[in-house]
Amino acid sequence: MSQALIVPPELRIADGAGASVFRAAAHRGPVPRDTIAEITGLSVATVNRQVSALIAAGLLRERPDLVEPGAVGRPRVPVEADHERYLTIGIHIGAVTTGIVASDIRGRIIGAVGIPTPNGDQSIALSSITASARAFSSRWHRRTPLWAGVALGGRVDSVTGIVDHVRLGWKGAPVGAVIGGGLGLPVSVAAHVESMAAAELLLAPDRDAAEATGTSLYFYARETTGIAITFDGKVHTPAGGPGSVSHLPTGSSAACPCGGTGCLEATVSDQAVVQRARAAGLFDASDATRRAPTIQALYKVAHDGSRPARELLVERAEVLGRTVAMLRDLFNPDRVVLGGQAFTEYPAGVPHVAQAFARASTLPRKDVRISGFGNRVQAHAAGAVSLASLYADPLGAVRRART
Repeated sequence: MSQALIVPPELRIADGAGASVFRAAAHRGPVPRDTIAEITGLSVATVNRQVSALIAAGLLRERPDLVEPGAVGRPRVPVEADHERYLTIGIHIGAVTTGIVASDIRGRIIGAVGIPTPNGDQSIALSSITASARAFSSRWHRRTPLWAGVALGGRVDSVTGIVDHVRLGWKGAPVGAVIGGGLGLPVSVAAHVESMAAAELLLAPDRDAAEATGTSLYFYARETTGIAITFDGKVHTPAGGPGSVSHLPTGSSAACPCGGTGCLEATVSDQAVVQRARAAGLFDASDATRRAPTIQALYKVAHDGSRPARELLVERAEVLGRTVAMLRDLFNPDRVVLGGQAFTEYPAGVPHVAQAFARASTLPRKDVRISGFGNRVQAHAAGAVSLASLYADPLGAVRRART
């Protein structure tokens, strides 16, 4: 295992000339240089210099075959990201499942695999995840791996790549050192909800212009809950790690491992909801999932017409709606983005989230939406971390990767 190069990810829309030109070509290419100049506000001469350097680094390529008839001069030759040369490896370590994705430099996921998150000793678990990621990345033998990115919950020190994760029982886990060293790649490590907010900024090109200004609140719910805030196109990353909403009071009677009752995560997490459904006898005794039921099994029971199952899921949706309203009123952001399977895997619950939000919020309604990444939000979050350095400083990232 080689010594890892751990680089804190820049979870922001960068405004440097190289980053601006690369982003325009990656998101809108094939696109002529003079159009890039219009998009970025840079001079054509500056764009030409940056394009030449990015082509030399293997990040962009020209498309002379797409020159419009009658067009004269190099500024009219379209360029695009050379998306067949490199890939990045993103790893999302969840409480139950770990996802590993390969992304091209445009941010498109070209392959993904999921494995159960290993239990037990953190060193063995990290080694196992790294081995799976290494085997997965070897599938693309014609592409050059450029960077690795890891997104996970808990307290994340992005400078050292060290993580404390209470849910997994990890303390001082050297996530960056083990995964980066095992893959032989520069590695960035970030808190997973902050990574999801970054994906909205970096990998959703139709929205980057609007979200480069103002504030956004990102709220996530699945097996865990969390929030992240963006200011003018940059994810807020507190030096002491992300804050927690896990123990916000909801008024429910759910028991929490902290010793209290009604804490948010103990009320709305997949595991908590499944446990209440099992206690209520909502799973068929003949069903093979009865001994180890899943949230997907509960969705099926509700879809098949079980009123108690629907009521349980509506109750969770209403708690989520009220919680989002409280946080929205507290921070008063310009927009709110909801992510995670608690919102996306049971569409019938979304109207109840919206209604509870409207009843609980005291402020005029603004932009509130569900993430466009749907059920793949974790995968795109990991991809965003693996691409963050490239999008912030494309030429610098390639130099680091090569050394």
